[in-house]
Amino acid sequence: MKSISNSSLDTTVIDWPVHMQRAIDLAQRVRTATPNPRVGCVLVKGFEVIGEGWHVAAGEAHAEVVAIGNAGKTNTCTEAFVSLEPCAHTGRTAPCSEALIAAGVGKVIIASLDPNPQVAGKGVEQLEQAGVEVYQLVDFEDQSREMNPGYFKRREEGIPYVRLKLAMSLDGRTALANGQSKWITNKAARSDVQKLRASASAVITGINTVLTDDPSLNVRSAELPENQDGLESGAKELAHQPIRVVVDSQLRTPGTAKIICNEGSVKIYSTADFTVGKSLADNVEIVKATVSGEGVDLQFVLESLASDFSCNEVLVEAGPTLSGAFIEAGLVDELVVYIAPRLLGSDAKPLLEIHGLQSLAESHQFQVSHLDRIGDDIRVILKQAP
Repeated sequence: MKSISNSSLDTTVIDWPVHMQRAIDLAQRVRTATPNPRVGCVLVKGFEVIGEGWHVAAGEAHAEVVAIGNAGKTNTCTEAFVSLEPCAHTGRTAPCSEALIAAGVGKVIIASLDPNPQVAGKGVEQLEQAGVEVYQLVDFEDQSREMNPGYFKRREEGIPYVRLKLAMSLDGRTALANGQSKWITNKAARSDVQKLRASASAVITGINTVLTDDPSLNVRSAELPENQDGLESGAKELAHQPIRVVVDSQLRTPGTAKIICNEGSVKIYSTADFTVGKSLADNVEIVKATVSGEGVDLQFVLESLASDFSCNEVLVEAGPTLSGAFIEAGLVDELVVYIAPRLLGSDAKPLLEIHGLQSLAESHQFQVSHLDRIGDDIRVILKQAP
């Protein structure tokens, strides 16, 4: 495989970055393909695009196969631009490397190698052994990783990408002293949260939130925003239900909780003693967690979600205690904060519980990635500082 940058391209391949960008844009037409990565593919013959495709969901055809099907006929003059290295193993579907070889594709240009040990260089090797020229456009590697943060993190570090959602007033409060909190943010902001859930493999909350607010934490397709972000037609109807996770050290989750009664899988992580096989409902699994301090070890929860349930990205929607615990443990990769233009006063409930800071040098630092307006509310996206 030859790695090349945009600046080193000659006039015969000057259009390569355009086609790779298109492949990356296509990949993002789905909110999630969990546990698989988002992948897009563009087939080009001469200077003409003859086929495009993207991976819709696990078990469905991969991007390369969809593009080949749309192209109809290919040959050795055909170039395939793929946002991630083609797979070389048989899972729910056949290897994409074999599909490209069988289609007679002459060149494959990728944005990034696949971190999956079953693939990692094997797709490139299989293609090259068949006489296919393989190139990596290194200037697109960051984009490939950024649109699949959870897939790369799970494969490389053994835990999912953690996104923590927070909603607050201008003075950093989440509810009145009497507990009233519906609704601090506006309808557009709440609709945006549905997008976050639809993109997540799992949504995590704590037992206090379950007992106090009785949330559903499911994806409500009717509340997803209209198609303004390039999603495929019908994406609202195809929205999957993420695993709903409750961190519940003493196993106090009631069987009547909405989080259990709604459709979809539920995992409860508890340190309490319970009979193996015990469950509150058919869709509920109780997982024995290790202890950290006085509660559930959050590192264990993330490792379990990655290894046992193949979760790529998780969304934390919890109260100040659990949200603060995730930050204190250094486990939050991204904060999504919705700020409503209202003041709730000093008696209102705080955003986070973070303890023991003695100096500003000990504060938890994040960097602003995006800042925009949603209706009258403000959304700030922050990434963990290096």
